Amino acid sequence: MARYSVISDMDGVIYRGKELIPGAQAFVERLKATDTKFLFLTNNSEQTPIDLVRKLKGLGIDGLHEDNFITSAMATAIFLATQKPAGSVYVVGGAGLSTELYQRGFSITEHNPDYVVVGKTPSFSFEMIRKAANLIRAGAKFIGTNPDMIDPVEKGVEPAAGVILKAVEAASGKKPYVIGKPNSLMMMIARKKLGVHSEDTVMIGDRMDTDIVGGLEAGMKTCLVLSGVSTREAIRDFPYRPDYVFDSVADIDPEAW
Repeated sequence: MARYSVISDMDGVIYRGKELIPGAQAFVERLKATDTKFLFLTNNSEQTPIDLVRKLKGLGIDGLHEDNFITSAMATAIFLATQKPAGSVYVVGGAGLSTELYQRGFSITEHNPDYVVVGKTPSFSFEMIRKAANLIRAGAKFIGTNPDMIDPVEKGVEPAAGVILKAVEAASGKKPYVIGKPNSLMMMIARKKLGVHSEDTVMIGDRMDTDIVGGLEAGMKTCLVLSGVSTREAIRDFPYRPDYVFDSVADIDPEAW
């Protein structure tokens, strides 16, 4: 059995947009073959775990289950349920975010919600900014699923949740509390789900500013892969370093940490 359990990011690590990163399928098979405890952790709030199971199956990675995933939407819903059970929210985000909040007992409303929850959505509009900002000004608490400014896709990058958060922040005059990476809260939720200790876990990701610092602050070993956002040269720009650096997950052997 592998020495460490694995918590791995997905965007830029396992796939870019709708394209599987070469070697990712074999990496997942190595995790299974070595009885490595693993969990995929993504800041993407647009998709539910079943969506991710189906997406990976369509990309050639079969045999995964909903329990193999935690999204920032799930972490947000779990956190808010501890703060105000059966509360109400106005959602700026995709169906995955609304679904997770609804399943945790929250009502979705535009009228005096307890929270305004903002994630990534391609249908973001001026009207959403107006509604969200006015609700926050009226007293709703401002929550962000994740701070990512860009997401890696097939031919480059695209705007992510952080861009939308900045727009709502500018219009409302309030800063959000952000649940997703690098907040170590999301790492704690993932670790508890796996049932492992931080010192026995490796966080694999493609971003120095979320995955690596989040894993570091949660007390985990960290592994940067260069298949997504951060480059080898970019490591020098940060006051911390990952424990491991690989070109991609194709080069990772869970038994060789």
